[in-house]
Order: sequence, then C-alpha cells, then structure tokens
Amino acid sequence: MQTITLTQPDDWHLHLRDGVNMASVVAATARCFARAIIMPNLKPPITTVNQAIAYKKQIVNIDNNFKPLMTLYLTDNTSVDEIVKLKDFPDIVAVKYYPAGATTNSDSGVTDLAKVWQVLEAMQKYDIPLLIHGEVTAATTDVFDREKLFIESVLDPLIENFPELRIVLEHITTQEAVEYVTSRNNKLAATITAHHLLMNRNDLFTGGIRPHHYCLPVLKRETHRQALLKAATSGNPKFFLGTDSAPHAISSKETSCGCAGIYSAPAAIELYAEAFEQVQALDKLEAFASFYGADFYHLTRNTEKITLKKHTWKMPSHFEFGTQKVVPIRAEQEIYWQLAK
Repeated sequence: MQTITLTQPDDWHLHLRDGVNMASVVAATARCFARAIIMPNLKPPITTVNQAIAYKKQIVNIDNNFKPLMTLYLTDNTSVDEIVKLKDFPDIVAVKYYPAGATTNSDSGVTDLAKVWQVLEAMQKYDIPLLIHGEVTAATTDVFDREKLFIESVLDPLIENFPELRIVLEHITTQEAVEYVTSRNNKLAATITAHHLLMNRNDLFTGGIRPHHYCLPVLKRETHRQALLKAATSGNPKFFLGTDSAPHAISSKETSCGCAGIYSAPAAIELYAEAFEQVQALDKLEAFASFYGADFYHLTRNTEKITLKKHTWKMPSHFEFGTQKVVPIRAEQEIYWQLAK
C-alpha cells in the first residue's frame, strides 16, 4: 500500500504548553489533526472555567482552524460549583486527574480521592469524563509497576463507586491495563501513544541513556508493547489515539533531572501508520485515529480527509521552541510515511 486516505483524525491527549513555547508547536499538531484534548498541567495549572477559556483563546489566536478541546485540572480544592458550570461550556470536555507528583507539573494533583468525592459525584451526574494519569506515586513502588498498582488500588475501587462515570485511562503502557480496560463496560476507554506502540524500555538505554525517550509512564518491556499494539489494531472502540506529545526544551531534557515527555507531534500520524503497518493492520488505523475517540466523547466525527503516502524522509534534529529548541522523536532518523501536501 503506497497511500492511505483517512477521515481527518483527532488527538485525544496533547500538551501544548503556553506563551511563546506554545506558538512554536501548535502547527505540528494542526497540520493533520482537526481537534485535540489539551492537557491543563501548566504553571499554574488550569483549574477553573475562566482559565480554560483564556487558554483556549491563546490557542485559537495561533490557528483558528484548529479546535482545542479544553480540560480542567483536578485538585484537592476543586469545587462542585466549578463542575456544574461545565454544562454551559461545551468546549471544556473533561477533567484531568493527576495523582500528586506523578509526572511533569503534577504537584498540584490529587493527594487523596476522598477529598474530591463530591466532585466525582457531580461529574458522574453531569456526564463529564474523567481523564486519568494512572500511576501510583509512592517512593517505595517500582517505577515499572506504578500503572499496574494504580489499576488495582485506585482505578478498580473508583469504578466500583462510580459505575456511570466515563473514564479514560490515558497513555496506557501495560498488558494489565489492556486486559483491564477490555474487561470493563463501555464507560472505560484508553488512549495509546505512538511511542509506546513503537518503543520498549531498551530504547531508553541504546547507546547510552536517551533522555529524549524518557516519558511517564515510562516505556515498558517488549511483551507490553506487543499487547498495546494488539489492542490498538484490534478494532475495539475502547482504544483510541492520544499522542501525549509533550515538548520540553533541550535544556530541560539533557540535564541531571530531565523532564518526562516525548515530542511526537511533528510525525505523530505517520508513526501510528508505521506501527499499524508492522502488523498488517493499516485498515484499522482510520477507526482508531478518527472514529473511536469522537464517539466516546459524544462528538461528531470529522468529515475532511487526509492522505498519507509511503515515503521515507528524515526527521530534523530539532525544532524551535519559543526562544529555545526541542528535540523530536526520531531526531535525524528516518520516518517511513509522510502526510501528503
């Protein structure tokens, strides 16, 4: 197959940053995705409707053809009143739950679910999805087990108490997550990144420590990558595209305590095509990228089309990131599909 034409896809998990840094990276997503769910973990985080509206205006001012779908950052102090407001703001589509300390800019996250119990009740009542970074954060927990233990100790009880709450377990990385999502009802779905479909934990260390391959949840064993690939290409509508593209300046990655995040937007849809081609499942890419996410969020599917062509090209070594530079995934390496102009 030399070309693929798809209904224009959406990115159901995206970090755009803000200010001059955001201005440098919006185009990388807007070149192929019609919409994207924008993560709220800025400094300070987006915790109110007014802040989300202001953030959306910044994005639209950069590209008014791209549609950002906004989220609120759940904290111990989020009020039920703020959740009730969301029924009047259809472009704020979900609330994001970061366990405190789980990843970049998550220090304001939830420390104890008991503190947000009433908020979760309101979200279930008004049918507002909860987006979850699913990792426990205890220092005694092995980093490779954080997702598995979160499912057992937090997610499972959460679903039992809020069976009608729509939940997206974001950027899943393990066979256990695949099996758990598959086993539950259609209120639970999951996003899968291109980098977790294409890389395993060996890629963190090939030729030395690779800071630009460091993300959270961290890359896992090859058996887990294979389980993710099988889920993504299965045709199961519970699994859909979410890049978790997360740019950081070189100075924040190549340091003694590098930030977690992989910048995949410049080749995101191309890399998904590569992953699906690995298992002869290109016929399943359109639904995964363009249909299942929109359906889960109760949004209309896009009608425009994009075309990918089989063409080898080399990813640049870096891109501008405000006044600094960011290294993308596959920097100075080959990509095997390309968005047709």
